[in-house]
This record gives sequence, C-alpha cells and structure tokens, in this order.
Amino acid sequence: MARPEDSAWAVSVAQVASRPGQSSPVDADFPAPSGIGDAIVGVTEGEPIHVAGAFDSIVDGLIFRAHITAPVHAECTRCLKPLQRDWDADVTAFFPYQYKGDNANEDADIIAGEEESEDSYPLSPDGCFADLEALLRDTFVEDLPLQPLCKPDCKGLCPQCGINLNEHPDHQHDTTDIRFAALASLKEQLERETGEHAAQEPKEK
Repeated sequence: MARPEDSAWAVSVAQVASRPGQSSPVDADFPAPSGIGDAIVGVTEGEPIHVAGAFDSIVDGLIFRAHITAPVHAECTRCLKPLQRDWDADVTAFFPYQYKGDNANEDADIIAGEEESEDSYPLSPDGCFADLEALLRDTFVEDLPLQPLCKPDCKGLCPQCGINLNEHPDHQHDTTDIRFAALASLKEQLERETGEHAAQEPKEK
C-alpha cells in the first residue's frame, strides 16, 4: 500500500499534528496526477497545480482550507476555438487523526467553520503527512466545468456551413440556397440507395 509521504502531493504537517490551535501554511505547486483524464478535459498530467491555504489543527484532526488553481487546455464547445484558461476553486476538507484502542472504528463529527465538513481524507498513521491528491481529484470532478465556452455569449458555428459566427456576426444563408442544398442532398441519397439496391438484386440468367 502506498504511503502518503511517498506521494508527490504529500504535505508535512508534523508541526501542527496533535497541537490544537496551531496552523501550517501550504503555498506550493504540485504535478497534476495521472488517472484524471477521463473525467477532466484539458488538464495534462504533470502540469503544475497551485495550492495555497493552511492546515488548522483541532482536537480530532486537521481542517484544510485552500485555493486550488490549475491551467486548463480545451476548446470551446460551441465554436471549437482552442482556449487556455486558469480554473480555480476554494476547498475545505478534514484530515482526521487515526483513532487507536477502543475508538478505532468510530467516525468523528467535525465542524469546519459554520458547516460540517463532508469530505475526509487520511493522514499518515503518525499524523505527520497529508496526501492532497484525492482532494484534488474530487474537487476537479465536482467543480470543473467540462463544457467551457470561449466567451459567455459565444454564438458557435453555423449549422449549415460551419463558419464561426463570432468572427462573422452578419453571416446568414439565403433560404433558397438552403432549400436547393437540401434537395440536392436528398437526390444524392436516393441515387445512392437505388444503386445499392440494384447491386444486391441477382442477375437474370
């Protein structure tokens, strides 16, 4: 089993472990992990993801509050224009200390600020390291919009010819041209189907 301290996302929290009221800041870049490509469009493995925040120690564990920023390479889902943007999100998570003895299987109810923390992540057995990778994955899947637009009012592509309507706002098709194009397409389809049918019929001897 992989140890948190071996992860590229491992953060030393030894100075705050078991010391309620203490705080340990985090302000660093971490490499984007593998295995998130299926759920996250445009985040390349190994790209730097910036995490800025702090671990605050309480009796039962550590509350982590941070701002996560990552570069996203994608394309507009309307006009297909390549775009690069910075995605960011604020997160709050709980890293509980491991219980020992009679309370080993009990779950702790922890209040993070005014709201109960829903997401819990493990510390190393001695409480010295926290692995932020699982937090990153969950945050991306929940908060990263998978259908980005190059701008909020993007008009997309013309459904008739594919021209970018943002660059050509006055572009339009004459209805006559559209009608004849539709008729030509229908005629081509009928000819193709007729030819295929004739090829399938057995020749008379």
